[in-house]
Amino acid sequence: MNAVPVALAAASTSGADLLLWVAIPYICLAVFVVGHVWRYRQDQFGWTSRTSQLLEHRWLRWGSPLFHLGAFMVIAGHVVGLAVPDSWTEAAGITEHTYHTTAVWAGSVAGVAMVAGLGMLCARRLLTRRIRLGTDRSDKLLFPLLSATVLLGITATAAHNVFGAGYDYRSTVSVWFRSLFVLQPEPEAIAGAPLLFQLHALTAFLLFAAWPFTRLVHVWSAPIGYLARPYLVYRRRATPATAPTSAVRGRSASGSRRAA
Repeated sequence: MNAVPVALAAASTSGADLLLWVAIPYICLAVFVVGHVWRYRQDQFGWTSRTSQLLEHRWLRWGSPLFHLGAFMVIAGHVVGLAVPDSWTEAAGITEHTYHTTAVWAGSVAGVAMVAGLGMLCARRLLTRRIRLGTDRSDKLLFPLLSATVLLGITATAAHNVFGAGYDYRSTVSVWFRSLFVLQPEPEAIAGAPLLFQLHALTAFLLFAAWPFTRLVHVWSAPIGYLARPYLVYRRRATPATAPTSAVRGRSASGSRRAA
């Protein structure tokens, strides 16, 4: 019974849609997986965030916590919004209005924190000469791509769901996103989405492709065990009493006479 609508939808999908919403996402996901395996085997010593705290810490003190806290909240919101169908949240007693209201305002707070932190980190890298000179090619790719992804997401939310009439991305973008992982892609689900949401989705997948070759790999090495480890007790070691300088000199002089 559903073969005809599916066939019509496939026939109405253009080659550009197949390239943008099927081919590119799968290529990026393949690079994401294979790139991590290659990086782990070939560059374990470079599997780090390459911190520059010793070069500058005032901007880092505020920018890093704001960025990471905002990023964790944004990722959690995306997991719920993209991976969890709206029928599941409704079955849990969360109405669509409650979900969207919570998602918009919580996401706005998280987005502002993430943008503020990322702005501080970018300004720190641009304005501090020692850090700017130490910026490698992967950072020059990562920071603009990450900034574009974050700003497009914030702009899309603000334009359509804060100041606009509202857009239900869970019925379009989320459907397309889940269809990729069950190997039944539905490019038509996102083909009609607003441009800002489309650009945000594309830059996000490009970020996935760049992930294994940048400092973002340190996400998989986060010291989670540090949170549950027992406290370390430090004790000062007793230092032996030192002999007076005059006595040391006297012994050295007598030793020299005996040697002579």
